[in-house]
Amino acid sequence: MAPPPLRSPRLFTASRCTVAVIAAILLGAGRLAARVSDSFREPLVVYNNWAAYDELSDKIQLTEELALRQLREIVRLRAQGVRIDAYVMDAYWFARDGGYRAWRRPHWPDGPDRWLAACREHDLRPGLWFSTNNLSQLDPFPAWENSLTRERNAMCLFDGDYLAHLLGSLELWYGRGVRIFKFDFAKFTAATPRLADLPREEIIRRNETAWRTALAGFRAGHPDAILQAYNGYGGDRGTWRPFRQDVDLRWLEVFDSLYSGDPSPADVPAMNFARSVDIFGDHKVRRYAASGVPLERIDSCSPMLGATATAYWRKSTGWKGMVLLNLAHGSWMNLLYGDLALLNNDDARWLARAQQLFLPLQALGRTYVIGGVPGQSEPYGFASLGEAGAVYTVVNPAQSVATVTLSRLAQSQPRSGTGRVLFRDAGFVPVLTDDTITLGPEQMAVVGFGRYAAPDYDFGEQADIVIPARIAPLPLRNVSARPHAATATISAPARGRLRVVMQQLSPAGEPLRSRGGEKPVRVSLDQIFRIEVRHGDRLLPVAITYDRRVWSGLSWAVGEADLTAVNPGEPLAIRCTSAEPQPATLKLDVYHVE
Repeated sequence: MAPPPLRSPRLFTASRCTVAVIAAILLGAGRLAARVSDSFREPLVVYNNWAAYDELSDKIQLTEELALRQLREIVRLRAQGVRIDAYVMDAYWFARDGGYRAWRRPHWPDGPDRWLAACREHDLRPGLWFSTNNLSQLDPFPAWENSLTRERNAMCLFDGDYLAHLLGSLELWYGRGVRIFKFDFAKFTAATPRLADLPREEIIRRNETAWRTALAGFRAGHPDAILQAYNGYGGDRGTWRPFRQDVDLRWLEVFDSLYSGDPSPADVPAMNFARSVDIFGDHKVRRYAASGVPLERIDSCSPMLGATATAYWRKSTGWKGMVLLNLAHGSWMNLLYGDLALLNNDDARWLARAQQLFLPLQALGRTYVIGGVPGQSEPYGFASLGEAGAVYTVVNPAQSVATVTLSRLAQSQPRSGTGRVLFRDAGFVPVLTDDTITLGPEQMAVVGFGRYAAPDYDFGEQADIVIPARIAPLPLRNVSARPHAATATISAPARGRLRVVMQQLSPAGEPLRSRGGEKPVRVSLDQIFRIEVRHGDRLLPVAITYDRRVWSGLSWAVGEADLTAVNPGEPLAIRCTSAEPQPATLKLDVYHVE
């Protein structure tokens, strides 16, 4: 899991480049070996306040009051034993016309002074969000004018004065105590009008080289600064395409962590919407690992709590499983996003115990992926080898009972004693043998061996995600599929519930996501995807969890109908429809669950 071999930086040519940028380049040219911050030599726990507010897909604004309220929550959680090392102020702290050097008013009447002072008082490393070079809720600053694209929506990094000014802003905030710098929305195709006719590949190469070299210089002068890379730094984040090498590993020369994508439902149908988001997060970590990014350098942008659109209004639903999966990834960049007030003191003590188990395992750097591919509905997991045992965190994303083999680490260190299920979703009781565990549909569990099988490591059940004890596919009759609709009939089984699974596909047979329209008029996905179960002339109530606006889109719908009032063998008519405006076909599967 060592970082990839370093490559020498390529020099770039710029007709306008200030002394500050040249100095940064010369300082950093021989220092790319300092790949990670002096402060990132062990696992880190970072709170980010995005999802406590949301100004992209929601209307909740960032204010000083909100930011300080979350800081008070950090103090409360810490008093219960939770480790939090840093507090990153996410997007929209800045004045539109301030060029990242002024804070937005009236939201911050005194600027960042009170927040920075509170971070110092509580020994929290402050962090700030920056758009790399894309204008997002920003007006062009005068010093950026000669770097603007013709469309005036982004700045070139190798021509004009934008890069020098941005480095000056970073210096300013470093001087005020900021130690984490989150860079988002990179647009490496940006060029000034006079250079816009250069080949696209050349523009990308020059922008990337200028930015990488400038960051190397900044890091050389500030070895304790932690640099995070977010949108725009590569990586396919779909869950259905085959894995391929699509991450530029040279970014590891200057960034401490590479983010693998925002939380989103996977293209794997799930009755539990929150579990589909879990599967997506696990899949994108696997994809980045397959591209050569060490697990400890992958930021999966999770867990995320909140009553905002970016968190799909999940609040704290399924939060324990989300936390355990994130810790199990082996990343040293452990994020907590959103509204910490959603965790009470009992929750905080539970979280502290989870950190006490996993953070030492992360520090050992002996975490491995096991099983299949999450986005292909194959059982999978993450295994961490400790000094006297191992911990396995496993998931079955399929609509069937499935078994995960846990023997990946047996050759390196035999597991002593019998394993123990430390945590599971409610409902289905996992069956653990010496080297396998059998899980119900959509179920996750944590298993400990050796010292980690002790009762002290029990984390209980996740009561708000319930897994059926039994599931079986049902044969369909009279199947009819036409654009945007699919119908079928079945004979009602005895008792239990009917689980209807619909997948929306493009004409090429690929998952097709619906977003409910464009901002700001997006509608809840239950107005796009409809599931009907008819018993004679009566429609049965169908329970769903996708009845929410989903900014990232959804390619499936799952619902369950109670069969209590239906006699076994009676015919049931099932109809699924989609209001997606693009051409689409629907695939239908039906299961009997108890």
